[in-house]
Amino acid sequence: MAFAKTAMLMAAMTALFMGLGYLLGGATGAGIALVVAAGMNVFSWWNSDKMVLRMHNAQPLPPGDRGGLHDLTAGLARNAGMPMPALYLIDTPQPNAFATGRNPENAAVAVTTGLIQSLSREEVAGVIAHELAHIQNRDTLIMTITATFAGAISMLANFALFFGGSRERLGLIGTIAMMILAPLAASLVQMAISRTREYAADRAGAEICGNPIWLASALQRIQQGASRIDNHAAERNPASAHMFIINPLHAHKHDNLFATHPATENRVAALRAMAGKGPQVAAEASGGPKRGPWG
Repeated sequence: MAFAKTAMLMAAMTALFMGLGYLLGGATGAGIALVVAAGMNVFSWWNSDKMVLRMHNAQPLPPGDRGGLHDLTAGLARNAGMPMPALYLIDTPQPNAFATGRNPENAAVAVTTGLIQSLSREEVAGVIAHELAHIQNRDTLIMTITATFAGAISMLANFALFFGGSRERLGLIGTIAMMILAPLAASLVQMAISRTREYAADRAGAEICGNPIWLASALQRIQQGASRIDNHAAERNPASAHMFIINPLHAHKHDNLFATHPATENRVAALRAMAGKGPQVAAEASGGPKRGPWG
């Protein structure tokens, strides 16, 4: 169901992009727009992981690290039947993590120092499993493509007033409306895809680590930290916010059209239902496992 919804949303993004190209330059404009988008996607496909890791000054975490994160990740990767990703460490006190890479063979997982200092080993396992699920489901590639489409749509919308074809088809008011609505629609589709993939990664991550409660507890603990601790690199690069397991930009608690992530309490409730614990959320998760070897 999640894959079908994602496919429909990506089809909507493609249709929006092609429609905008047609309005700007007819059939020729649509063709040129498609070629430009393809070039942008190829560039992003090959370089997105390096670009994002550089944005957040992520440093490689060598094998044999003192906390045993490599061994933990290798075991989870075996559970998932996938290659071991490269591991990176981001020096920020905000607990968080993200995955990047074009496929499972060329993937990386980045965790913050705040994550390994404030979560237990079980909670860290839940987080790593969630990120492995993103890699396994090709979510990192999907989000790169949608982000590229969104950027291309915004670029074309900004060109709208300079193309006579769009004014002939839409008029001045219609062209101005298109400049505003097309990027907005692209952003909404991008955010909807991101939220859909988060729920899917939660489910798959819970299966990889073997215990949905570990991930549920980790999400609550990360949300508490992210809501009060700034992530300066993420604030400087808000376009990468959708990649993190919890929004690093202090998003509102409720699901809405402009949220890059589902509400944490909704994700926790789904994981607890998966574990057969129903709505019992606060008492267990707030106590949670004690801080682990990274504390």
